[in-house]
Amino acid sequence: MLNIRQTPVTILLLVAIGAFFVWETLAGGSTDSRVLIALGANYGPAVFEGGQWWRLLASTFLHIGFIHLLVNGWALIQIGGLFERWIGSGSLIVGWLLCGIAGSFASLLWRSGPENLSAGASGAIFGLLGALITFLLRRRNALLPSARSILSSLLMWAGINVFLGFSVPGIDNAAHLGGLAVGLLLGLVLRERRRRPVAPYPEIPV
Repeated sequence: MLNIRQTPVTILLLVAIGAFFVWETLAGGSTDSRVLIALGANYGPAVFEGGQWWRLLASTFLHIGFIHLLVNGWALIQIGGLFERWIGSGSLIVGWLLCGIAGSFASLLWRSGPENLSAGASGAIFGLLGALITFLLRRRNALLPSARSILSSLLMWAGINVFLGFSVPGIDNAAHLGGLAVGLLLGLVLRERRRRPVAPYPEIPV
């Protein structure tokens, strides 16, 4: 479970995503493209022609439909909570910003036409996932069995979701891969937070 003292940024991000979804709903619906564009969805013409680069970050807080929100909310609780407990709140903020923007930009490069728009936290979440993977791989020889099990689960989760991204229509796999790539690089330089994590997350001896 999340704890306000140990995972404040994860909780804040969840609250922000929820608040944005309420805003979308009140503005006309989270599946209405006009509403999404008005509130900051990732939209090629607005970014490249209108210079609205702020959309690369704003779009990470918007979601298209309630299922989209639930899936990313659950993933953020799992990945964000683990990341923040092990690596720290400040690093989580940096990771969200860098990976979210990278995912949004990759999505624009892949599908920038006027008929395409995207939104969602998945690029940022995939980035946090990638950062955790390389963070743990750097310490693989010193990991406790429980931490090794978590690393295996993270690798499997990443592989399954990348496969689904190529197999299932409508998934913005470019955003996933863009965020993941930056996260993998970020994990090479991240350091473990000073305060050791507590149950249910095992310690990582270094």
